[in-house]
Amino acid sequence: MTRIVAVHGALPPHRHTQPEITDMVARTCLPPGADRRVLDRLHANARVRTRHTVLPLDGYRDLDGFGPANDVFIRSAVDLGARAVRGALSAAGLRPTDVDLLMFTSVTGIAAPSVDARLVGRLGLRSDVKRLPVFGLGCVAGAAGTARLHDYLLGHPDEVAVLLSVELCSLTFQRHDASPANLVATGLFGDGAAAVVALGARRAVAGPEIVATRSRMYPDTGHVMGWDVGSTGFRVVLDPAVPDVVRRYLADDVREFLDEHGLKPKDVAHWVCHPGGPKVLEAVTEVLDLREGALDVTWRSLAGIGNLSSASVLHVLRDTVEHRRPEPGTPGLLLAMGPGFCCELVLLRW
Repeated sequence: MTRIVAVHGALPPHRHTQPEITDMVARTCLPPGADRRVLDRLHANARVRTRHTVLPLDGYRDLDGFGPANDVFIRSAVDLGARAVRGALSAAGLRPTDVDLLMFTSVTGIAAPSVDARLVGRLGLRSDVKRLPVFGLGCVAGAAGTARLHDYLLGHPDEVAVLLSVELCSLTFQRHDASPANLVATGLFGDGAAAVVALGARRAVAGPEIVATRSRMYPDTGHVMGWDVGSTGFRVVLDPAVPDVVRRYLADDVREFLDEHGLKPKDVAHWVCHPGGPKVLEAVTEVLDLREGALDVTWRSLAGIGNLSSASVLHVLRDTVEHRRPEPGTPGLLLAMGPGFCCELVLLRW
């Protein structure tokens, strides 16, 4: 089986309290003299205490349009991504030249050459390293990327595969946009990166084992989450119906998936859940009838760094490994949801 041998998170240097970000959003998104009580309530209800951003808060007022924001994305994604991959390889006891596959995912900026290509020389990866840049999966990509590493390593059991996620969500915040979706997003999303190192079965050492994966698309839900792309960049689509979609579909998928492996939700020792937001986490807890505290690691991640899109579930995975110290042999479930609307499940054995 594939084993996850290291997970490393990286955050940009600028850390702010939620009220500081709320004040910045009020200045840049609301009309002069507007009542900000709705904004204050939405940001308070996000259950986020602090977040990191790639720019100081006063730097966002100078980002005029998609081009300048994307320029910042490329430069910063390469810097932050290099930190994440170096940290993960170091933790795994591997060298850059050991990497056979580098998968890169982001939904907050675009680049050609892609960010992974720009990292080859910077990190000292081999010139024949296989690369796979992925755009569009959004919040689900941390789980989906981990699953695709597993798929690759099943066919290449002697190899080393790395997943890198860099999400700079603050660069997508829309100035002069007081829509509910933009105000919710500005209260929830943060910036960050994470890298996962996985080994094929013939190289396997200690670390969580990937037992199986499951992908699921849900019908007639493409409208609930994504981007409207225009001259100002990526304008968030975030329908209030997202928690209802979770309630309608998730439980059956999780139970069916676990049942195939002789498990039930109550048997899962550790839930590695993407911090999609309070209403989503409450829906997950409700439909799966999770025990009290089952999502504590996820809630703490949401409070400490916000929702980092695809990188978030990888931060939760790292925190679970480092702080919960799961008992060997116990099952865990890594799960995330994203645009499509879709779900990705990864069954782990510690």
